[in-house]
Amino acid sequence: MSTKVENDREKASEPPKEIKEILKEFQYILPDDLPDELPPYRTHQHEIVEEPGSKPTFRAPYRLSPTEVADMKKQIEYLLAKGLIRPSTSLYSAPILFTPKPDGSLRMCIDYRALNKQTIKNKYQIPRIDDLIDRLRGATVFSKLDLRSGYWQIRMADDSLHKTAFRTRYGSFEYLVMPFGLTNAPASFQAEMNHILRPLLDECMVVYLDDILVYSRDIQQHVEHLPRVFEILRRERFYVKLSKSNFALEKVQFLKHIVSTQGVHVDPKKIEAVRTWKTPENGRSYSSSLASLTTTTCSCHNTRRSPRHSRIC
Repeated sequence: MSTKVENDREKASEPPKEIKEILKEFQYILPDDLPDELPPYRTHQHEIVEEPGSKPTFRAPYRLSPTEVADMKKQIEYLLAKGLIRPSTSLYSAPILFTPKPDGSLRMCIDYRALNKQTIKNKYQIPRIDDLIDRLRGATVFSKLDLRSGYWQIRMADDSLHKTAFRTRYGSFEYLVMPFGLTNAPASFQAEMNHILRPLLDECMVVYLDDILVYSRDIQQHVEHLPRVFEILRRERFYVKLSKSNFALEKVQFLKHIVSTQGVHVDPKKIEAVRTWKTPENGRSYSSSLASLTTTTCSCHNTRRSPRHSRIC
């Protein structure tokens, strides 16, 4: 998902008049909140297919602090009011936990690890970040779009609704839209994005899950490209979070890279993180470090000429 943009990276000056007119024309897809209705049935619904012989997964609720309980109640009431969840009598049950957001608030998560363990993995290919970044070379104007609660804009398949059930002190509920935490959720979302945006992929935009970057060689071309992207989103009833989107920028942070008229560079914060790495102590930390290094080296000169693992020692 998109991170908060720092002022020294993406100083969003007032968009040009032409861009403002485009935003006004497409204000329908830039709401302050998701509509109080379920998303339409799309080409891709999220289906949970389990290994043969699997039994319903059931895990008791975790103990929560008073603050977490209050936040849970508020978020459940919101989800019910939006029609995104409903009461459930499912034999499946996953517990709730909370993680802190960068702004200090709490994010409610469902711990689907037991369900994920017996779910058959979807092999749909998530785009390679270095391939996406390569397509931006030569562009000088960028608009970054962040879909509003993107996963919630995909429906659950009817025969999988009961598998999303979670239990609370206020009862059991199940999702009607795709929740965060399911192992195949990224694949389902990317598949739908690629499907609806295929006509414009590699021409004027790249998409990585719910992050969309529109790119052009100049502002005149950008004024043509942006409405074409918005028109598809309007037709498919996908909604954009205006407060986390940026328009007609000369410099943008995208997928841990800085893209500008001067080219593509690794985010300085990412480089600093690599410099301050501690020596991996086990296989898991080694794998995590290697994954981070793969992302960091994709834009570095000549790093593709030899295996990445040959340069980490």
